Amino acid sequence: MRAQFVLSEISVGLRRNLTMTFAVIVSVALSLALAGGSLLVREQVDTMKGYWFDKVQVSIFLCNKDDAKTVKSCARGAVTEQQKKEIAAELDKLEVVEKVYYESSAEAFERYQKDFKESLLASNVTADQMQDSFRVKLKDPDKYQVISSAFNGRPGVMQVNDQRALLENLFDLLNGMNRVAYVLMALMLVVALLLIVNTVRVSAFSRRRETGIMRLVGASGFYIQMPFIMEAAISGLIGGALACAMLVAGKYFLIDNWLVDKIELITFIGWDYLLVPVIPLVLVVGMLMPAVAAFFTLRKYLKV
Repeated sequence: MRAQFVLSEISVGLRRNLTMTFAVIVSVALSLALAGGSLLVREQVDTMKGYWFDKVQVSIFLCNKDDAKTVKSCARGAVTEQQKKEIAAELDKLEVVEKVYYESSAEAFERYQKDFKESLLASNVTADQMQDSFRVKLKDPDKYQVISSAFNGRPGVMQVNDQRALLENLFDLLNGMNRVAYVLMALMLVVALLLIVNTVRVSAFSRRRETGIMRLVGASGFYIQMPFIMEAAISGLIGGALACAMLVAGKYFLIDNWLVDKIELITFIGWDYLLVPVIPLVLVVGMLMPAVAAFFTLRKYLKV
C-alpha cells in the first residue's frame, strides 16, 4: 500500500509540473551529453597521443650547396662525408636513440614527388634543393632535447626538427576545445540544478496540504520526502538516457559514418569506451544529481 501511494504521488507530481519537468530533463540531457562528449574527446586525444607519439621522429637536416648560400646555420658550407660519419657515430652512441634512418637528397626528392605529385610546387623542386637527413627514432619522445642540444648549430647541420612539436599544436587545439566543452557543461549543470531546486520547491508548495496531513498521521520524514526525491531522480534519469542517445548517435553518424572516411590517418576510439564507462556514468550522474539536489532542498522547504 505504501509503495502504491508513493508511486501515485510521483505520477501526480510529474504531471502537475510537466513544463518544469521537461525543462529539467532537457537541461540535464544537454549538460550530461557535453560531459560525456568531453570524456570521449579526452580519451580520443590520449589515444592519438599514444599512437602518434610512438611513431614521431627527430629529423636532423643537413646543409646542401644551396643552403650554404642562403641559410645562416649553413654559412660554413655544405655537409661533408666526414661530418655525416661523425653524426651517425654519435647517434649510435646515444642511449635515448632506438633507431637511425639515413635519407639522401635523392630519396627525399623521390618521396616528395610521390607525396605531392598533384601539387604545382612538385614540378618546381629539384633533387639538389633537397637535404640529406638523419631520421632518429627515440625510445622516449620526451627526450627530444637531447638530440636538439647535441646537434643544433654544429657544422653541416641546417636544423633539428621534432615531429612531435607539429602534433602538439593539434593536441593543444583539441584540448582547448575540450576545456570549452567543460565550461559549457558546468554552466548547463548549474542551470539544471537551479531548475531542479525550483521544481522541487514548487512541487512541495503545491502539495503542502498533503504533506501536512502526512505529518499529522505520523508519517516519517523519509516517507514524506521520497516522492519528491523520486520525481527528481526519474526526471534526471530520463535526461541521462537522452544524453546517452545523443552520444550514441554522435558516435555512429559523426565518427563511424563520416569522420572515419574523411580522416584515415586517425585511429578513432571504439564503442567499448562509450559503452563502459561513459554511458553508465552518465546514467548514474543523471539519476543521483537531481535526487541529491532534491534531498537538500527538501530539508529546507519541508520541515520534516
